[in-house]
Amino acid sequence: MNDENLLTIGALAARTGLSVKTIRFYSDKGIVPATCHNPAGYRLYDVAALARLELVRTLRALDVDLPTVRRVLADETSLAEVAAAHAAALDVQIRALRLRRAVLAAVANRESSPQEMELMHKLVNLSDAERRRFVHDFIDDTFGGVDANPAMVELLRSSMPELPDDATPEQVEAWMELVELVQDTGFRAAVRRMAEYQAAQRAEGDTTGLHHELTEAVREEVGRALAAGIAPDSEQAGGIVATLSARYAETFGKADDDRLKEWILERLDVANDRRVTRYWQRVAAINGWPALPDLEPVFTWFGRALRTRLDGREARAGQACPTGSPA
Repeated sequence: MNDENLLTIGALAARTGLSVKTIRFYSDKGIVPATCHNPAGYRLYDVAALARLELVRTLRALDVDLPTVRRVLADETSLAEVAAAHAAALDVQIRALRLRRAVLAAVANRESSPQEMELMHKLVNLSDAERRRFVHDFIDDTFGGVDANPAMVELLRSSMPELPDDATPEQVEAWMELVELVQDTGFRAAVRRMAEYQAAQRAEGDTTGLHHELTEAVREEVGRALAAGIAPDSEQAGGIVATLSARYAETFGKADDDRLKEWILERLDVANDRRVTRYWQRVAAINGWPALPDLEPVFTWFGRALRTRLDGREARAGQACPTGSPA
C-alpha cells in the first residue's frame, strides 16, 4: 500500500470537519477502523475509510443512531430503508412541532388561561380516531334511539372534522370551539329535539331525505329580499312567501295552503338554531372547506314573513265573524 495515499487522523479531521476525538471514537468502536498504522503506531486511513467516515458524518447529522449506522455500513440494512424510516420519523416530529406552534398562537389569540392552554394541547395531540370520538359520541347521544333522518346522520358522520398536520392557529381554535360545542348540554338538547322531530315526521310518512335544493332556493329568495331591505311584514314579502310555499308543497307533496305554512313555520322553529350553523362553520374551518354562509338571518326572516301571513289570516277571520249582542 502506498503510504502517500494514506491520511493521518489529523488530515482526516481536516478533510471531514470532524474532530480528532470523534474520529478516534469511531475507529475504536470499529465503525471506521484505521486502514493501517505507521511504524510509530499512528493510525492511517485510505480513501475508502474517508468515504465511510463521510457517510457516518452525514447519517449522524440526520440523527441516525450509531447501531443503525453500523448496520448500514455492514450492509445489514439498505441506506434507502434507513432514509425512509427516518423521513417518516421526521414527519411525525414536524407535525408535532407545527401543532405546538399552532396551539401557542391560538393561546395568544384567545388570551387563554393556563387550564385552557393545557386542554387545547391535549386535544390537538390526540390521535385522529380519538378526536373523531368526540363527534361520534355527540351523534350517538343526540340521534341514538330515534328513527331520525338517516341521511342527516350519515352527513354528520361523513363530514367528520379532520385536523390537518399543518393546522393553523385558526383551525386549532375552531377545533377547540367545536369540542366545547358538542359537549354543551344545551346544544345537545336542541339537536335531540331536531332528531325527535325528524322521527315524528318519518312516522307520518316523510322519507324525502335532505333538501339541499330547497334550502338553496330559500337562501336565494330571502337573500335577495334581505339585500333589498324588504321587511318580512311587507306586501312584497307576501310574494316571496307564496313562491317558497309552492316549492315546499312540491317537495313534500302537500297542499299549498295555510296548513302548509304552519307546518313550514314549525320546521323552522325546530331547525333554526344559530349553534347548528356554528357547528358546520367550525367543521368547514377545520377541514379547510370554503366558508359557509350564516343562514340564521335567512330563516329568521322567512319565519317572520310566514307568521305575518298566518297572523293576518286570523285577523281577517276575526273581522268576518259577527260579534252578536247579549240577550
